[in-house]
Amino acid sequence: MAPKVSVNAVGVVIHLIVEAIMSKLKDKYINEMVAALKEKLGFTNVMSVPKCSKVVINMGFGIVDKDHVKSLAEDLGSISGQRPVVTKAKKSISNFKLREGMDIGAKVTLRGEKMYEFLDRLINAALPRIRDFRGLSPDSFDGFGNYSIGLTDQAIFPEIDPNDVSVAQGMDVTIVTTARNDNEGRELLRLIGIPFAEK
Repeated sequence: MAPKVSVNAVGVVIHLIVEAIMSKLKDKYINEMVAALKEKLGFTNVMSVPKCSKVVINMGFGIVDKDHVKSLAEDLGSISGQRPVVTKAKKSISNFKLREGMDIGAKVTLRGEKMYEFLDRLINAALPRIRDFRGLSPDSFDGFGNYSIGLTDQAIFPEIDPNDVSVAQGMDVTIVTTARNDNEGRELLRLIGIPFAEK
């Protein structure tokens, strides 16, 4: 008979594993990427080197029932590790049967350790699970060094059990950086490990 393991002990182990993952990408940025970016982009001041400031994950549900909203919001919470904010319609549109105040989506803003942990899981666990994945577009920048990714299915994340997914729900992931332009942002994300497709 296997020895009993307390819930508290399991929680401590999970916390240590997550902490190790989080520190890996953050340590890589501090110990390797800052020097590489300084040399590549010609910065003299360490404080000028671009970095990721936040990651925003947004799901647009459309008009669905409350149970569906709750289920998708829980999925987003599992993916991000943070409770999402449910977004509501700002105005009524009769042609779409949309009323002001209806729940139409959810979003999460990640900063600090949670941001690094999410990026690590996105790069190393989620993106490789996309069928026929050949890399992300290197052109999806906004002109200010911020990058957006459109994902079509929440089940690519290992936290989501595909058997529990009734409807595939897409999401937008925006990585906000302190870069001054797209070239600086692209170099930062390339060093972080974002798999850009070859042109």
